[in-house]
Amino acid sequence: MASAKTAATAGAAANTLSQGKPAFWRDERVRGIIAQIAVVLLLVATFAFLIYNFLEKQSKASGPAISFDFLTNIAGFQLSFSIIDVTLDSQIGHMILAGMINTLLAATIAGFFATVLGLLVGVARLSKNWLVSRIAATYIEIIRNIPLLLQLVFWFGAMIAMLPLVKESVTFADVIFLNKKGLFLPKPIFEGSIIIFILSLLLAIGLAGVIARWASRRQIATGQQFPVISVNVALIVLLPLLTYVIVDPVVWEIPQKGGFNFKGGLTVQPEMTALIIGLSISTSAYIAEIVRAGIQAVSHGQTEASLALGLKQSWTLRLVILPQALRVIIPPLISQYLNVVKNSTLAGFIGYADLFAVIGTSQNQTGRAIECIIILMGFYLAVSLIISSVMNIYNKRAALIER
Repeated sequence: MASAKTAATAGAAANTLSQGKPAFWRDERVRGIIAQIAVVLLLVATFAFLIYNFLEKQSKASGPAISFDFLTNIAGFQLSFSIIDVTLDSQIGHMILAGMINTLLAATIAGFFATVLGLLVGVARLSKNWLVSRIAATYIEIIRNIPLLLQLVFWFGAMIAMLPLVKESVTFADVIFLNKKGLFLPKPIFEGSIIIFILSLLLAIGLAGVIARWASRRQIATGQQFPVISVNVALIVLLPLLTYVIVDPVVWEIPQKGGFNFKGGLTVQPEMTALIIGLSISTSAYIAEIVRAGIQAVSHGQTEASLALGLKQSWTLRLVILPQALRVIIPPLISQYLNVVKNSTLAGFIGYADLFAVIGTSQNQTGRAIECIIILMGFYLAVSLIISSVMNIYNKRAALIER
């Protein structure tokens, strides 16, 4: 009886205290929103103070005010490699754009090869074959414990050492040439009909998506399988190829041998190749461990059940294990893709004209250190946010839906 009276008294006291607070304050969601607003306002106020303080100090300094007008100045320097045409008379803004494209090109190619190689090494790491498993483990441990800069220098030196001289160039059908100066490829010059070719490629990809969805629904309804992969590959290859033959949207510029080097065409420098190889191999070791962890996170009962149903080991891995492992693999994989982009700033040490190298040269030419750093930070921030957003959207689709 006494305990019941005590509980009633405590409840009445709690009700009295809660009645003294406003109604909205008793709602946890409202309190959470208020806390978030307060944090955002605090951050905005902090950044506003820092920016105001910086501008105030800048106005009192004897140097020039912050301005991006220098982007229209003549650069006066050349890039060793560029997808877009650049000359000594190009503007600094045009040079910076070329550096951005070079960075994205190398990072994209390296990210693709790192993913493929990391997946293969990660699966090999879990192989029941002792030799294969030990080779994969040794590869991972060696690569992860060597600094990336040393790997880039090693691959760059290996490229220069093993490639032939210009006069002894290795040729393929007299249209592709390989030597110490780089790999010289035919350069595509696009005509106006390239739009038709691109539309045909997009149409083929769209039709492939429709066919894949139809085949999935058909299999669920009837149990009958449709050769989706072979049909879609044929569709994506044959339709654009037929369009290419009909409209002829590209004219190819063949490299021509000059006095000391080749002229024309598209040049893939040893620096770019070394950068891609170094980034791919270094990142693949980390991706391999992510893949291994993701596969081991899937219950072994899933493997036993699929084998009991008569699925092959390869089918079990591709259809059962990997789709479930993605929810563990994708979050840390996002960080590795971001690292590929950020680690590409080491390209300047082996002579590749990435954005970081172009910004450094532009800063030395103009003396606009603050403006150049702002451009550099803005680019890497934008690229990182885009990669993170896209991968997070995919992560939500791959994640398990809780009941």
